[in-house]
Order: sequence, then C-alpha cells, then structure tokens
Amino acid sequence: IVSMACRYPGGATTPEALWDLLANGRDADTEMPASRFDVDAFYDSDPEAAGKTYSKWGGFVGEVDKFDAGFFGIPPREAKSIDPQERLLLETTWELFERIGMKPDDLMGSDTGVYVGISANEYTSIGTGGSHDIDAYTVLGTAHSAVVGRLSYWLGLEGPNFPVDTACSSSLVSLHLAC
Repeated sequence: IVSMACRYPGGATTPEALWDLLANGRDADTEMPASRFDVDAFYDSDPEAAGKTYSKWGGFVGEVDKFDAGFFGIPPREAKSIDPQERLLLETTWELFERIGMKPDDLMGSDTGVYVGISANEYTSIGTGGSHDIDAYTVLGTAHSAVVGRLSYWLGLEGPNFPVDTACSSSLVSLHLAC
C-alpha cells in the first residue's frame, strides 16, 4: 500500500512536518502562486459573483519541477508530461523504502499489490495548453492507470494494480481494497 505524502511549507514531506502543523495549529495554505494563473482576473470578494472566486488561498504543491526523472529511469521528453501526482507517488515510494530500510529490488517479481488513492486531472489541462504540447506521452503521464502502473513496472511487481478514484475518499477506499 502506498500513501501519497504532501509537501508542506519549506519543502518538508515527513509525517513529522504534518504533526508540527497540527500540534502548533499552523495552516499550510498559501496565496495562489502567480505561476498557476492570474488569480486577480478571477477574484471577487463577493461570494455571489458569477464566474469568480472569492478566495486567493489554497494548498499548493511546491517544487514539482525539481523531480529527478533520471533517477526513476524516465527520459526528459517523457518527464515533462508526468502529472505531479505521479512524481510525488514515485518520490514518496522511494522515501518509504529508505525509511523502512528495504531495497526496492527485494520486491522485484513478487506478487505485491499496489493500491493508490488518486484523484483529479488538473495537470491534463495545464500540461496540454495547446495541440502543439500533445505528444505520445501526454496520456501516459496523466492517466491514473498509467500513473499507478508505472510504479508497479518500476518496481517489477506482479500483483494487483489499482488506481482508486472516489474523490475525497480515494485513500481510504484504496486502503480498504488492499486489506
């Protein structure tokens, strides 16, 4: 079972960072980064304004462009199409192996299953701004089945492989299915 970690302010990805936020009553939400889109063009303080948002704040994953695709054997051309959810899945899986002191090769060829709660396809619309951006890797980098399949492929796992998208309950449902 792989559970996706979150990157908190300062780049921390550990459970300790999450605990620090909770224990100290801190909020990880930040103002919309300008790199996402021009929030001022869509902002209106009136919550009833049609076609507008009344919040400039949210939870955002930072530094997804720092993904080390070569470490995972992914060529640069393909890496540009990979959804940040997949990047985080690969990175946190590696962190999991480091934390438990296990070599990924120990699982190669095993019937180990992969059940991943994964939801939303925002990167599809961001990553394919126009037809000139679409290539052979566009769908493979964003389809939930391919995202989870890459993990099984990378680790050489031969067990069941399930992307689970039940919106907000995705992680809980994937845990239930794995059990």
